[in-house]
Amino acid sequence: MMTITNYICDLLYRYDCVIVPDFGAFLTKRIAAHFSEDTHLMYPPQKQLSFNQQITNNDGLLANYIVSNEQVTYDKALEKIKTFVLQVKTELENKGRVTFSDIGFFNVNFENNLIFEPLHTSNYLPEAFGLSTLMSSSILRETLKEEVQALEEKAPIAFTPEKRKSSKFVKYAAAAAVALFLSGVGINAYKNHVVQHNVVEAIKAEALVEQEIQSASFVLDIPNPLPGISVKVKQFAEDSFEAETTPLQKYHIVAGAFREFENVDKKIKQLKRKGFSPKYIGENKYGLHQVIYSSHTSKNEAINALNAIKRHENSSAWLLVKK
Repeated sequence: MMTITNYICDLLYRYDCVIVPDFGAFLTKRIAAHFSEDTHLMYPPQKQLSFNQQITNNDGLLANYIVSNEQVTYDKALEKIKTFVLQVKTELENKGRVTFSDIGFFNVNFENNLIFEPLHTSNYLPEAFGLSTLMSSSILRETLKEEVQALEEKAPIAFTPEKRKSSKFVKYAAAAAVALFLSGVGINAYKNHVVQHNVVEAIKAEALVEQEIQSASFVLDIPNPLPGISVKVKQFAEDSFEAETTPLQKYHIVAGAFREFENVDKKIKQLKRKGFSPKYIGENKYGLHQVIYSSHTSKNEAINALNAIKRHENSSAWLLVKK
């Protein structure tokens, strides 16, 4: 019985259909390599194995293979197959289960139907020889590198805002004031006031950020002054030309400000790969080279574009207003 099973395995590597006369046919179907998100397993390309009990006519494939391997007559090979099938059916009747080594096992269900379950220990696709199933653990995205790069793109400014001290009395007084305001002017009026207030505060905040960056001082913690050096700056690539903006386009969404020219060139290429049309608008009075996402003539248009970039691309982007 084991010998016939081995012959079937050999033929499955070469053919897509191997018929065992008076028993059924083993069928294979080629499937591509794929990844299972549930099990985190990467499966190589393989032949998917199935069984059809309706195909029982002898096509001579298995019998001729026995003839070539055992040097027996064709009738003798058919007799061996017949004995093998008889043994399989007898074991199914007695135990309700039979196993074909490296192929699969058969069960008989309560309706007396033959059920085949393939094993996944063998890959009958010759092209995938040597390839095995790989386990891939969940990927934890490294955000630290992105955060460091974002910090390098901006001026090295250290903001140390003081923590406001608030007492419980102030909190309760604020809550009482809100309650009185709501009761006096109504819910709808309050909502409109909040929306208008948020818009005004957003514009003030952007202006404050610009003011802080423009007035920032850079301090290097160096124990002894270093001697001056001369550096040859590498010329920009064609991508990093200085933008030609019209006087009306005074609102610019800044992607980063850099000390080194080569970082400007890298940033422009990076943003172009993401579908943006970045520009280099020269250096500011602090010697930082500025790269922008876009320029706008309308403040509202610029703020809307800035908010979209902050939500989906770069939370550190800011608005530059040139007078």
